[in-house]
Amino acid sequence: MSQGIISQEVNGRQEPSGTSGEEGLRRRVAIVGAGLVGSLAALNFARMGNRVDLYEYREDIRQALVVQGRSINLALSQRGRKALAAVGLEQKVLATAIPMRGRMLHDVRGNTSVVLYDPTTNQCLYSVGRRQLNEVLLDACDKLPNIRCHFEHKLTSANLKEGSMEFRRPGVEEAIAANADLIVGCDGAFSSVRQQLVRLPGFNYSQEYIETGYLELCIPSKAGDFQMPANYLHIWPRISFMMIALPNQDKSFTVTLSMPFEVFAQIQNQNDLLDFFKLNFQDALPLIGEQQLIKDFFKTRPQHLVSIKCRPYHYADKALILGDAAHAMVPYYGQGMNAGMEDVTLLTGILAQQLPLDEALAEFTESRWRDAFAICDLAMYNYLEMRDLTKRWSFRFRKWLDTLLFRLFPGWIPLYNSVSFSSMPYSQCIANRKWQDQLLKRVYGVTLFSLLMGGSAVYAKRFF
Repeated sequence: MSQGIISQEVNGRQEPSGTSGEEGLRRRVAIVGAGLVGSLAALNFARMGNRVDLYEYREDIRQALVVQGRSINLALSQRGRKALAAVGLEQKVLATAIPMRGRMLHDVRGNTSVVLYDPTTNQCLYSVGRRQLNEVLLDACDKLPNIRCHFEHKLTSANLKEGSMEFRRPGVEEAIAANADLIVGCDGAFSSVRQQLVRLPGFNYSQEYIETGYLELCIPSKAGDFQMPANYLHIWPRISFMMIALPNQDKSFTVTLSMPFEVFAQIQNQNDLLDFFKLNFQDALPLIGEQQLIKDFFKTRPQHLVSIKCRPYHYADKALILGDAAHAMVPYYGQGMNAGMEDVTLLTGILAQQLPLDEALAEFTESRWRDAFAICDLAMYNYLEMRDLTKRWSFRFRKWLDTLLFRLFPGWIPLYNSVSFSSMPYSQCIANRKWQDQLLKRVYGVTLFSLLMGGSAVYAKRFF
């Protein structure tokens, strides 16, 4: 069996081990993907004393004029905050983040109502920019001497058993060869590292595209200020589709329109689009601006959303996948980033036990896959809640009841609170909700029975 990953601390700072005969214990870790999870994983592996090579197929985001891929703002919650705190970056990120204390719901007439996330303790989510957060993590990587960043390196092939890889760079004909003791795939939902794992016997994989696509729009700032209240996640629920908006540091809102592809297909021209918004999002239309809406809507096609489940997340002591590479989910619970960062927290804790590496990676898979499956399912459910259930009186009543019981009985933790404001395992969050549902059904049943019996007694006394 291979040895565990070694760390050494010098003067209160994590330094690479490898001196005085320890060179053989120091590992070469190659992390593919320098996004949020990849750069965080690089920090943790380096702080444990390993030599880390961080590869990214795009250019350095800090120098990029235009960032490719999704720019959907992120909702940072407890799990992500915990991971950032572990590497000393939480307060730096929160200093520029925008707190969101609840959902502000917009009906078709433009009326609004607020549903707070946590009226009892005033906990909130934080809107953070994907690019800004990535830059903070990469700057932290640059400060560690045992992390080397390689941008514009696209992984084209890998032999996980041998720990060998080949990368291509723009304008360079010859492939760039690299080797590592451990290859870590943090390269997103369409992970190249996971493609190698799929080829190995015993690897289970499934993916599901939902019938909903999304487009990004923008509500710009006006006179240097927000056009809507800033400290909320704004939602326009419309039963089969919805629109959401998150605040940005520049006083704008990133707007995401989520609809079935067949609804998108019905909007063929400018008049169709404006009529659709006047009917469904009349209060948002003047905020976006008609010409800006037309420009943003027709400049690209609706993007697909995929949910991916797989296991195991490792191969022997040679390879591992984290974040979206291991469990891509639809974005409607705001847990994609948080779950990926929690992967790193959990993995770091297991590696700290100094187990043989193959045992440590196996323990990570076993302790994580159920919770990863659970949050993928919860993300699917929350899309239904956001686009439809938030409008219903039954949802409002359950929210009120959960808040009341949470105040009276601290052990009663509502589902959303347990997911977003605690580190309770995701599968336990679901189990906790099922237990609460069963208890409330019994209480409802006893209450209804008592009312019926009481009414029958009054009726009998009055007429017999």
